[in-house]
Amino acid sequence: MPHSPEDKKKALTRVRRIRGQAEALERALEAGADCAPVLQQLAAMRGAVNGLMSEILESHVREQLHAERSVDELADDITTLVRSYLK
Repeated sequence: MPHSPEDKKKALTRVRRIRGQAEALERALEAGADCAPVLQQLAAMRGAVNGLMSEILESHVREQLHAERSVDELADDITTLVRSYLK
């Protein structure tokens, strides 16, 4: 989770952009848009979600590296996160 005010603001901006993209997709589907623009919008949304996930994952990993945990616990946590991210 982003902890600095700047990182939090960036994450919220990304979420709002994703929300806007989802609303545009909904309007396109309701209007019966052609498949190509719908697919392009879906690809843009996927990129935005992946970017947000990457930023938050990086923040979490950095936070965990500074936590007082064993290397095995840290490796297990990060491995679990990366596996869920790649699904």
